[in-house]
Amino acid sequence: MSLHLQEHLSLRPYNTLAVDVRARYFVQVDSVEQLCEALSWAKAQSLEVLLLGGGSNLVLSKDFAGLVLQLNLRGIDWLEDDAEQTVVRVQAGENWHEFVQWSLAQGLSGLENLSLIPGSVGAAPVQNIGAYGVETKDSVVQVQALERDSLTPVTLSAAECDFAYRDSVFKQQPNRWVITSVDFRLSRTPALKLGYGPIQGWLTEQGIDAPTAKDVSRAVIAIRQSKLPDPAQLANTGSFFKNPIVSAAQAQRLQHEFPQLVSYPMADGQVKLAAGWLIEQAGWKGFRQDDAGVHAQQALVLVNYGHATGRDILELASRIQADINQRFAVQLEIEPVVYR
Repeated sequence: MSLHLQEHLSLRPYNTLAVDVRARYFVQVDSVEQLCEALSWAKAQSLEVLLLGGGSNLVLSKDFAGLVLQLNLRGIDWLEDDAEQTVVRVQAGENWHEFVQWSLAQGLSGLENLSLIPGSVGAAPVQNIGAYGVETKDSVVQVQALERDSLTPVTLSAAECDFAYRDSVFKQQPNRWVITSVDFRLSRTPALKLGYGPIQGWLTEQGIDAPTAKDVSRAVIAIRQSKLPDPAQLANTGSFFKNPIVSAAQAQRLQHEFPQLVSYPMADGQVKLAAGWLIEQAGWKGFRQDDAGVHAQQALVLVNYGHATGRDILELASRIQADINQRFAVQLEIEPVVYR
């Protein structure tokens, strides 16, 4: 076996929530061949497999008795390139933010609003990560993956990925595929999205009247740094709850009762509510119980102040969900993947 298996390894350094649970077996793979070997070995041993990218969207509540497999597939290849747009294939193990910055350095736009989101490229389609009016699905052409059972390589078109708000076919069927690379279509003629969130305000403050894609990225980075804790300094998974989507009628009732309600009309007639606003209004912002807490600057972020367990974090999340449901008749859904 060419794999370097480690046993009884603490996963604390491998998840941004810094939860100290152990993996019975742990392996890092640098190629599709090693990935196939690891999956075959786990199948022969009747072991469950937990895929790990950057560990930034994961809550571990107990030790993992199977094989934790971290994808380190690296590389970026140009597939198409002309004066207007290009298609690049990015390996799943590439760091997401570094890829975004690479694309901007090449004069490409489309991902600037997704700057500074932690995690790996392979995890981006699973969650259909999004921020400031842009989602991964807006740029994805297709996704290359390995079918776990047969170890057969497959290619899924953007339509076949079944993208939705923080959702995809990969999230709906978590044990079917392993994403190995993603193809993105990016533009050389920027179509900047400035109307979502405080991006335009930041640009105005900086005296930027004709922003570039790099300027938008700088704005997003500054805004995120001002609102969200750096996982390297304070352990967290980023946004812990999805923004709930409700009917127009329910949104209207809530708006009547709570005039300051933050909401966003959607194309299908439904309304997206700001989960952070709901949590803050309920008084949870800055709350702390032992080492599990709600961030003092952003109510949407749950944090580990040191030695909180995954169960501590999930218990706090459950209390918040119950309170929001009681106060607003709105059900909050946890955004990260939870291993119970």
